[in-house]
Amino acid sequence: MGRARRMGGAALDVVERTLTAAGLGESAEKLTADARSYWQQGDGDRWRGDSHWRDASVFAGNDLWSETGRRHLDLFHRLARVVERTGPLGTVLEWGCGGGANAVHFAPGAAEFVGVDIARATLDECGRQVAAVTATPFRPVLVDPADPEAAVFGLRGSVDVLTCFYVFELIVSQDYGARLLRIAAELLADDGLAMVQIKYDTGSFGTRPRRRNYRSRLASMTTYRIDEFWSLAVECGLVPEAVHLVPRNELDERYAYFLLSKPAGGHPGGPA
Repeated sequence: MGRARRMGGAALDVVERTLTAAGLGESAEKLTADARSYWQQGDGDRWRGDSHWRDASVFAGNDLWSETGRRHLDLFHRLARVVERTGPLGTVLEWGCGGGANAVHFAPGAAEFVGVDIARATLDECGRQVAAVTATPFRPVLVDPADPEAAVFGLRGSVDVLTCFYVFELIVSQDYGARLLRIAAELLADDGLAMVQIKYDTGSFGTRPRRRNYRSRLASMTTYRIDEFWSLAVECGLVPEAVHLVPRNELDERYAYFLLSKPAGGHPGGPA
């Protein structure tokens, strides 16, 4: 039965990608509505796993929940050395904080930790996890996926480090990703750093953006070629400093981590 389900899922994936390649992807409005409905439902083990809650079955009997955040913090420090950045993190914002797997590692070294998510229950869970490990103030920010710019307007220019993990593969389009990068450029203080993870497109048919049937394969909605995302970051006012590739890990495959900086005075490729 399991094999049959996998084969059926693979066949459906081919059909969905074929339709998208033929220009029959679902509209951004429909996908956004489907995304809001899924992430704000706050129920079920699959949802808890996708939201990276510690008690989800995917993290049972292993240390993967904590190890994921630990790896991300270690990678951030390694990449930050490329631009000779060491010392306190300052104000850290995680876009798509989920159940706190990353927050519990980044928050102890921060002056303040801002968690952004589209589900109130997930923000509450992240706050509980942070409070269990550190006295660092936690600020929850609830965002409407249809209007992400509105939720963080008051934080403009005040964030020293911005992180975004396991989000860009879930968003509804590459254009939406550009909106998030512009938000990051506005939120970051001069000389601030962002670490953004994407799922990369290798050029093969099976790694292209899916853009249909949101609930069935969340982590296949949006992909980018590595050079494409690099150029997009520049257009949005950020400077790519380094990229780290993870072809496969325990959760999935084809991850690229970009270290991006916000130069003082803006950047010619983006907003001042």
